[in-house]
Amino acid sequence: MRNLLNFLTRYNNLIVFLVLEGIALYIISTGNSYQNSRLLNAVKGVTRGIEQKIYNTSSYLSLREINERLAMQNVALKNRLEQMVRKENPVFFSVQDSVYKQEYQHTSGEVIDNSINRQKNFFTINKGELQGIKVDMAVISPDGVAGKIVGCSKDYSVAMSLLNIDFKLSARIKSNGYYGSLGWDGRDYRYAILSEIPQHVNVSIGDTIEATGFSAIFPEGIVVGTVSDYEKVGGDFYKIRVSITTDFKKLHFVDVIGNMKKKEQLDLEKLFK
Repeated sequence: MRNLLNFLTRYNNLIVFLVLEGIALYIISTGNSYQNSRLLNAVKGVTRGIEQKIYNTSSYLSLREINERLAMQNVALKNRLEQMVRKENPVFFSVQDSVYKQEYQHTSGEVIDNSINRQKNFFTINKGELQGIKVDMAVISPDGVAGKIVGCSKDYSVAMSLLNIDFKLSARIKSNGYYGSLGWDGRDYRYAILSEIPQHVNVSIGDTIEATGFSAIFPEGIVVGTVSDYEKVGGDFYKIRVSITTDFKKLHFVDVIGNMKKKEQLDLEKLFK
């Protein structure tokens, strides 16, 4: 009780002011229709502003769930497309499967750890063996090649990033079909190097670079990047600088791709090597 009395004594002027202000507002709003409408409009404006901010906040917080749902739907559509291609028309295969007629299984994943500032970069995905992920599966972003799976536990997987000096990919120039070896030189995270392209080949700035599919890991036709610049090295080949389409600083949702016929292909190739 003493604390209450002390509070009232300390803030009595403010309390009296607020009470009188409330009475004045009540008299104005009830005694004059114009003032009443202005007051109501002001209150409605404040209420709408608060409601809009609450709506914007809830919408922002739900973006994560929406993105996860979209990623799952995208993977489901890809798997459905693979089934339709195989069942409905065994003669027709997608562009990515035109050479080896490979069958692929897609699984969505979320990157929960990533590095780009080392010579050997890796990233972690929140899917593992229980979700069907295995070593040597391809990992792509919505924009192109991202890496390949190198280790799995029950619920997590680690992928070797394209931004790893040990990562090598068979890639080709889309416009003319000439292929070589693509890798990262450990410098700028935005660029990779395509080598082994003969100097008699026509190369142009902006040419699309894509995976060949020769490794049986990445489907044929997955985009890697575009030609940024090139130079002659030695007497026979170009050194081509490739602008990577995947932005590794924004890498979040990915697609893990498993080649269902990889073992069959590799076992057969071993007989002739």
